[in-house]
Order: sequence, then structure tokens, then C-alpha cells
Amino acid sequence: MKYVLVAEDESSIRDFVVINLHRSGYEVIEATNGDEAIRLFDEFESKIDVVILDIMMPTVDGLEACKYIRNKNKRVGIIMLTARTQEMDKVTGLMVGADDYVTKPFSPSELMARIDAIYRRVSLTYVKDEETKTDNSIELNEFVLDLRSHTLLKNGEPVELTQVEFQIIEYFFSNPNVALDRKDILSFVWGDTYYGDEKVVDVNIHRLRNKIEDEPSQPKHLTTVWGMGYKWIV
Repeated sequence: MKYVLVAEDESSIRDFVVINLHRSGYEVIEATNGDEAIRLFDEFESKIDVVILDIMMPTVDGLEACKYIRNKNKRVGIIMLTARTQEMDKVTGLMVGADDYVTKPFSPSELMARIDAIYRRVSLTYVKDEETKTDNSIELNEFVLDLRSHTLLKNGEPVELTQVEFQIIEYFFSNPNVALDRKDILSFVWGDTYYGDEKVVDVNIHRLRNKIEDEPSQPKHLTTVWGMGYKWIV
């Protein structure tokens, strides 16, 4: 069974999202504010695959709820619902752990495509964990990426990664010293049918640099290829 937690204080929007999720075969847990979303996530964490959070909610806003949920669970998919005028909130949402955002107003096809992409990624990580791989890890200099446990070690110390961050790192580690276009990164991590823009890649790269680089402002591993994308230097 596929479960989605939807937190949206506007009943008309929440009902619209819930109807389309049901039509696509998802079970839905509904919350009307951020505080309720946190409580329900704590209660049903083992079932929930994807969380949809509106940014502007009473009691606890979507950003705070996102931060709480991400700190508690690195695997669950998180999508933020934002208004067109909330440009900074979109970036902030990605920085505190969201995987994607959808701008209001949105079409049912756009929303479901984004949710399906997140769900496929989340479910795939569980399948990978149950598979036996011939090559379980990739070692590049001081880093070791374990493909079975979905962990990254730097000098033997674990680096906390979300599933999106892990997949980005996996793509780079599989292609060391190769310049990777933003569109290729989008396709590998978010899927060929992704509706969003390339900004989501840039924000995740920024977030990764803060976690893995000794000097994030002067990266020596995850470098920028101007006008194209990024490269992992070995």
C-alpha cells in the first residue's frame, strides 16, 4: 500500500490533492496544519512514503514541519507546496530537506507526476537494500559510498544524506572526473518526466557541499563546470 501524508490548511486545495491521490492508488493521511502533520508523521512513520507540505500553515509552518520530518527520517520523500511569490521559501524548503516543490496553481498531471517520481525513488531504495550486490561500495579518496546501506563515509565518519543527496552522490561516484550536465542529473535523480526547473539541482549541490567539503565556498571535490553543470574531482 502506498501512503501519502498531505498537510494543507486550505480545505479546497487539500480535497483536490486527496482526490487525485486516491484516483492514482494512494492511501492518504490528512493534516490541516503543521503541528498535526508532525503528530501524524510520528504516529504513522512506518507507513508513510511521501509527505506533501504547504509552506504557509498555522501553528507550525511547512518549513518547520519539513525540518522536523527530515531530521527524523532521511528516506521519506518530501514535496513542498508554494505560491509563485515564495521564491525564497522554495530554496529554503530544499535547504531544510525537501526533495521537490510544486508551485500553486498546479495541474493534477503535474502534481501526480512529481509524487510518482518521489514514490518510485523512495520505494527503489528499499528494494536496493534487500538486494545483494556484487560491488557494494565505491571508494574515492577519503570517501566510501556504501550502495547497500545507503551511507557515505568521509575519513571513516558518516555523512548524513537524504535519499536525493545519496542518489546525486551515487551518480557522481559512478562518473568520477566527468562533467555532468544539470539535465542529466535531473533525469537520473528525478526522472525523465520531471516538470520542475534546474534550480533544484543547484540547491542540492549547495547543500551537499556544506556536508562534504572542508571549505564549501572553495570546493575541491564537487566542482562547478560553468555553463554546464558539475564534476566530482578525484
